Amino acid sequence: MSLYKVKKICCIGAGYVGGPTMTVFANNCPDIVFTVVDINSSRIDAWNNPDLSKIPVFEPDLDRLLKNSRGKNLFFSTEIEKSIADADMVFLSVNTPTKENGIGAGKASDLKFIEESARQISKYSRNHTIIVEKSTVPVRTAQTIQKIINSYRELDPNTNKSFSVLSNPEFLSEGTAINDLQNPDRVLIGGLDSKAIESLADVYLKWIPKEKIIRTNLWSSELSKLTANAFLAQRVSSINSISAICERTGADIKQVSNAIGMDKRIGSKFLNAGPGFGGSCFQKDIANLIYLCEYYNLEEVARYWQSVLDINVWQKIRIVNLIVNKLFGNLSSKKIAILGFAFKANTNDTRNSPAIEICKGLLEEGAKLNIFDPKVKYQEISSCLDLYNQIDFKKSIGSWKSFESIDEAVNGCDAILVLTEWDEFKIINWKKISRFMRKPSWVFDSRLCIDKKEVIKTGINYWGIGRNID
Repeated sequence: MSLYKVKKICCIGAGYVGGPTMTVFANNCPDIVFTVVDINSSRIDAWNNPDLSKIPVFEPDLDRLLKNSRGKNLFFSTEIEKSIADADMVFLSVNTPTKENGIGAGKASDLKFIEESARQISKYSRNHTIIVEKSTVPVRTAQTIQKIINSYRELDPNTNKSFSVLSNPEFLSEGTAINDLQNPDRVLIGGLDSKAIESLADVYLKWIPKEKIIRTNLWSSELSKLTANAFLAQRVSSINSISAICERTGADIKQVSNAIGMDKRIGSKFLNAGPGFGGSCFQKDIANLIYLCEYYNLEEVARYWQSVLDINVWQKIRIVNLIVNKLFGNLSSKKIAILGFAFKANTNDTRNSPAIEICKGLLEEGAKLNIFDPKVKYQEISSCLDLYNQIDFKKSIGSWKSFESIDEAVNGCDAILVLTEWDEFKIINWKKISRFMRKPSWVFDSRLCIDKKEVIKTGINYWGIGRNID
C-alpha cells in the first residue's frame, strides 16, 4: 500500500500535550518539520524563550530535547493559517473543557476549540490533509469533525482538498511525559482510512516497535482513552476509600497497597493513597463518561462512575476536617505551611489540583496559609485561589502567601501539610524545621513521602494518610 507523503506536521495547541509531544516527535523524526501553533502569543513566546528554564511546561528532560530540535525541525508559531496550509498532517491538541452552561453542564465536553480548529483546517488546508485527534474527546467527535469538513466541501464542490480523520489519543502522564512518549505501553490509531492509519503509523515506527502500534476503528480509539482514565481514577478513589478504613483499624495503607499490588491481576500502579486525583483529564473524562451513560439511559452505570468522583471530593473534605480536629477545632489565625501546590510531582500543572479545594477549605476555617511549591509560581497560585476571595465565606476568613523556600514557608507555623510528593520534601531536616514552628506542632503527610520517625523524634505530631497514629 502506498502511503500519504508526510513531510510537514502542524500541531494546533501548545499546551501540556502539544508541546512535549511534538518535541519528542521532532527528536525522533529529523526528516519531518514540526510546527506547533497557538492563538496565545505569550505561550508561544515562552516556548521560544532562549532560557529553557522559562518554557511554559515543566517536564523532566523536556528542556534537553527542546534544545536539540527547536529551530531545526521544530518551530513554535502564531501563524496558524500558514502552518495549516503547509501541513500534510494536523494534530489537534486543543483544550476540551467541561461545559459550564446549557445541556450537559458539568459533565459534557465543550468542543468549541475542536470545532474551530476543524473549520480552520477546512478553510486553509491544501490537497490531502490527515487530521489527527490528540486531545481527549468524547466518543464520535471524529464524526463532528467530518461533518464540518463536508460542509466546507459542499460550498466548493470543485475543490481538490481531501481529508482523513484519525484518533490517536495520548496516554502520557504529567511528570513522566517524556518517557511515556519515548517508551509508550502502546500507540493507538483509530480511523476509517487504512492508508492514513499506516501513514501515521509510519511516523511512529521511527522509534516505536511495530508490535506496540494498535489499529482500531475511530469510536473504539476515542472510547479507549476515556475508559483508561476512568479506570485509573477508579483505582485512586478505591485506595483512598481504603485509607480511611486503615486509619480507623490500625492497618497501614502502604502495607495494604503493597500486598494487593503484588497480585498480578491487580498490579501496583495507581495504588498510592493521597489527597485525591487532579490534573486535566480524570475529572473531565469521568464526567464525560457519566454524560455518555445518561445520554444512552444507562443510569446504573452513570451512578457507578459518579461514585468515583464523589469519593475524590470526600477525600479532600476529610483531610480538611481532620486538620481542624487535630488543631483543637479551630484554625482562626493559625498558620499552616502548604508544601506542594501542583496536582502531582514533576509538573507545574495545577489544573484540578487537590491543593485548590483543600486550601479553600482551610481558608474558610480562617487559616493563614504559607504556600511553597518548587515549580508553581505566585501568579499561578493566585489565579487558582483569588477566585475564592470573591466568595461569601463564613465569618472566619483566612489568607494566603506564597514563599520561595521551605524554611520561609514553615517559619512560625502551627502545622505543615504536604500535598505534593516532591523529592525535596523527602529529605527535609526536621530537627531544623522544628525550631521554626509553634508548639504543639503537626505534620500532615497526605502523600506518605515524609520520614515519620524523623518527624516524631523532634517532638512534632505526625499524621500520615491511611496510617493509625495511636
